[in-house]
Amino acid sequence: MEALAPFRLPFTRSPNHPQPLSYLDGDALRAYGGIDVQLSVSLQTEQMRLQGQEAQVISRTNFKHQHWCVSQMLVQHTVGGCNLSAGDILGTGTISGPTPEEAGAIIELAQAGKNPISLNTGEKRAFLNDGDAVVLRGVCERPGAVSIGFGERQGEVLPCRGE
Repeated sequence: MEALAPFRLPFTRSPNHPQPLSYLDGDALRAYGGIDVQLSVSLQTEQMRLQGQEAQVISRTNFKHQHWCVSQMLVQHTVGGCNLSAGDILGTGTISGPTPEEAGAIIELAQAGKNPISLNTGEKRAFLNDGDAVVLRGVCERPGAVSIGFGERQGEVLPCRGE
């Protein structure tokens, strides 16, 4: 978290949304509980792989739009006794921004399947298909600060195995 200090932001939640309980809130959290992590979601279809094409970025968003900040998620997760240790991975769920282009999931980008997204290959996707690979990337960048990359995670949709 010390390395992320240059990328800290005020943490705010829309007044239209429920506010956190007191044990998940505080002045310091509101002052610098947010983190400016630029996120991208890419899709590589089976056709793209066969043609040697890279995954296509289909969404860009930012962790600052996350409904809960990191400390809130950790506190809520451990308050019931969960034993988290250094190095454990904690999933945050889909992170979507306020605009349609910042949707963090294909179901949101395609408006529940009503408006499929178009890919460079001419393919369209309203939902993920067998053979599709989703690539998630995150990076902190700001002029005057050392960039911090979080690497990438990729997962491929495999066909259902028959019983």
